[in-house]
Amino acid sequence: MKKQDLRVIRTKKMIITAFLSLVQEKGYEAVTIQNIADEAMINRATFYAHFKDKPDLYDYIMDFAVSKMSLILNADKLNNSQFIQIKTIELTLKKVFMMIKENQESFIILTEGSSSEIFRQKISDVLTSQYDETFSKLKITENDIEVPISFIVEYMTSIFIGTVHWWVTTDSDFSPEHMARLVIKLVGNGHLTVLGIDVQR
Repeated sequence: MKKQDLRVIRTKKMIITAFLSLVQEKGYEAVTIQNIADEAMINRATFYAHFKDKPDLYDYIMDFAVSKMSLILNADKLNNSQFIQIKTIELTLKKVFMMIKENQESFIILTEGSSSEIFRQKISDVLTSQYDETFSKLKITENDIEVPISFIVEYMTSIFIGTVHWWVTTDSDFSPEHMARLVIKLVGNGHLTVLGIDVQR
C-alpha cells in the first residue's frame, strides 16, 4: 500500500511539474492534456486517473497553495487584541514567502491573469475565517464612518497578490526575510496606520 501511495504521489508530482513548465512556456490555454502527458512521460489514461481535466489540475494546484498558506497563518495567529503585532506578522510573512519560493512555479501561474482574483478571494476567505475573532475587535473609522473589515481584507490581499507576482516573475534576489520586512515597512508604516489600526513594534 505504501509503495502504491508513493507511486501516486510521484506521478502526481510529475504531472504538476510538467503542467507548470508547459504553462510558462506556452500559456495555459495552449496546453493540452496530450502535451502534459508527453512532458510527464505518461499516457493520457494515467493523467485521467489522477485528474478529471486541465481545470481540475489547476484547481488542485491552487487549493494546495491555499492550504499551505492556511497552515502557516493558523500557526501564527494574531494576538487577540486591538493591536497589530509587527514582529508576529513579519515572522508569519517570512514563512509565507519561504513557502512561495519553494513553490515559485505554482505562484507564477496563480498570480497571473484572471486567476489571480480567484486566488486572492480564496486567501481573503482564509483570513476572514481564521482571524474573524481578531477582526471583530478592530473598529476602524474614517470621518466617523466605520470602515468594513471586508474592505480592509480585500485591499490588503490585493496588495499581497501584486507583491507576490512581482517577486516570482522578476529576477529579484530579495530573500523571503527581506520581502517580509519590505511588506511590513510599506504596509505597517503606511496602509495600516492610515486605516487607523494601532501598530505595536
